[in-house]
Amino acid sequence: MTGFWLLAALCVLLMAALFWALGELYTLRLRGPGPGPSGPGHPVSADRLDELLTMLLALHDYGVARTGNVSYEEFCSLVLDKACHLLNSKRGTVMLHDESDDTLSVVAAKSPFFGRKPSLRLKPGEGVAGQAFKSGRPIHISEPARDSRYVRNEEDWGEGEPFLSVPMMLRGTPVGVLNIHDTGGTTVPDDTKLKFLTLLAGEAAITLHHQKMYDDLQVFYLEMVQMVARAVDTRDSYTQDHSERSRELARSVSRELELPDQMARYVEYATMLHSIGKIGVDQAILSKPGKLTPEEFEQIKKHTSIGHRILARVKFLGPVSRMVLYHQEWFNGKGYPQGLKGEEIPLGSRIVAIINAWEAMMADRPYRKALSREVAMGELRKGAGTQFDPRVVEAFLKALESSPKAA
Repeated sequence: MTGFWLLAALCVLLMAALFWALGELYTLRLRGPGPGPSGPGHPVSADRLDELLTMLLALHDYGVARTGNVSYEEFCSLVLDKACHLLNSKRGTVMLHDESDDTLSVVAAKSPFFGRKPSLRLKPGEGVAGQAFKSGRPIHISEPARDSRYVRNEEDWGEGEPFLSVPMMLRGTPVGVLNIHDTGGTTVPDDTKLKFLTLLAGEAAITLHHQKMYDDLQVFYLEMVQMVARAVDTRDSYTQDHSERSRELARSVSRELELPDQMARYVEYATMLHSIGKIGVDQAILSKPGKLTPEEFEQIKKHTSIGHRILARVKFLGPVSRMVLYHQEWFNGKGYPQGLKGEEIPLGSRIVAIINAWEAMMADRPYRKALSREVAMGELRKGAGTQFDPRVVEAFLKALESSPKAA
């Protein structure tokens, strides 16, 4: 619930920033009736204002819609594209501040001449970008080669061009800088462009902060899931360290199936927590060294429903709870608890089913030793189409080949 209110507050802040931007745009419209050169004392064309506003709204919508499903590099690349378009430039960088070592490093870069981003790292106050970051104000230099403030990087990344560095501010605190090379001349970009670059940088800072909060929340969730999974493992002597191995396998299979990041995360959680329902099963049954009686097996079967009830009470684990509920269903419809068949079974459950079977085959049991890797792979192939989804089996086997450590 706390996470929900934090996200809601951020959305309010984002909308407030947009309303302020609209007010600024409206003021600019009133300065003159028609198109003309943009700059101090000149009106800005309506078409240009519409373009700039569309740019800002697009960035806002992208940041809000893709939170949790986009990397910092991908989002910063989009910001950079918008900024370069605004100044008719083909080259620029976005540098973000790393609090752990108090440095600015390049996260995204754009250039038609260089195939990789520069490796430049600056301390706050160092170089033009570092000074813009520390002061919280844009800095423009017309001739970097003759300016002692400019720090050259080893890649010789466009030092001879006019250069502008705009800090990315969040409530008065810088989080990074937006750098534009080749700003179109030796004069400072006009006030209107600087205002929009500042708005653009500010919108980016808010979205990046939103993303960081989301990431921190996911780390917290993962740590909580790991703690619960370890507690479950200790109840079953045959599943020690099971949860961490399962997580690695889930990650590899998700990559093979090209699942979205959020879906892959849910699958990870489900593989770690699919046995949580065993908390409600008699320990004597779980620890029994011999074959289970039909009555005891009926008790074991209840663990999927118990696990579902436990996890469904936690809102963010809702999708995980369904994966746990159906992870013992068979692809041919002969599993439990509901006898679902084929695509009726959630994809996450089909993945968990294979990982769970693999872990069981690779572990010693009272009635047999662990199977060899080759034999276990053969059993999965044999079960494809009956117990397991053939497509997921194929993806799992490919994951074993590409990530042997996961197994």
